Amino acid sequence: MAKFKAWTYTTPGYPQCLSQTTLSLPEILSTTELLVQVEAAAVNPVDIQLMNVPLWSLPYLNYVKGVGCDFAGTVLKAGEESSFSVGDEVFGLIMAPGIGTVGEIAIVDTKSCVVLKKPQDWSWVQAAALPLVWLTAWTCIASVESYIGETKTVAILGGSSATGMYTVFLAKERGWKVISTCSGRNIDFVKSMGASEVVDYTQESVPDRIRAAKPDAIIDCVGGTECLGIAKRYVTIVGDKTSRNTMGGSALYLTSPRMVLRWLYGKTGYGEVYDCIMLEGKKEYLEEATKLPQDMIVIDTSSAAFLTALLSASNPSGIHKCGL
Repeated sequence: MAKFKAWTYTTPGYPQCLSQTTLSLPEILSTTELLVQVEAAAVNPVDIQLMNVPLWSLPYLNYVKGVGCDFAGTVLKAGEESSFSVGDEVFGLIMAPGIGTVGEIAIVDTKSCVVLKKPQDWSWVQAAALPLVWLTAWTCIASVESYIGETKTVAILGGSSATGMYTVFLAKERGWKVISTCSGRNIDFVKSMGASEVVDYTQESVPDRIRAAKPDAIIDCVGGTECLGIAKRYVTIVGDKTSRNTMGGSALYLTSPRMVLRWLYGKTGYGEVYDCIMLEGKKEYLEEATKLPQDMIVIDTSSAAFLTALLSASNPSGIHKCGL
């Protein structure tokens, strides 16, 4: 049986938990699966947070787990119902747990994953850097669209974050006025993505500035609670937590009664309509990304350099660069 190398973990504690592992390829693919040689992969904050989940220390949960869900690569084998062929250059997002994408090979089920042919003018790194953050941004926009009124104003907290920058871009593309937040060094960048007004959170009161803008909706890409109650619609991808190292998102509904009550109040008409959401893996959302100009696909070069060094530690073939 053929073997390949991948970065995996069993117990919690990033980055010490990571190790390079030799895995076996499946002998048979399903009719909807692809075997993809990974040319580039991406690691997102959620991947780090997953590696830090304490539950992985428990018996029966310390099995081998893959890292990453974004990928770009070349199809080596294709199931007859996958709609792809050997040699196709593809990119996308694996939506289910498995061997991950930070390795030589990814197993992609086209029935449950989001996968498209890579635009010819995109690099491998650009293609791998985009799926998760773009799909999350698109889901945020879709979640507030029906609440945008005559002023067409949306506040986006964390406009220089990986998801935030594309949320700003998509809002601007829809003709909305965008007020966003970031640190002073990123103001010009956030404006270049489409924000008409930017708040430097290190120098100003974010709630005061957001309140003065009177947005129809707030999209929160950073976490916390300081801007709750300002707009009629509040969507967050993080939730109430503020630590970058611990799990956020809709999983917090399980441990945060305040978030559950806030959601219930909104649904019953007693307050702002609140949701802590996860991305929707819709192929048509990612298809819109293929129209992006190359200069709008932003790579975190410092993080990419770190991951590339990690992957090069044992020189696994088939992985050349990794985009963040």
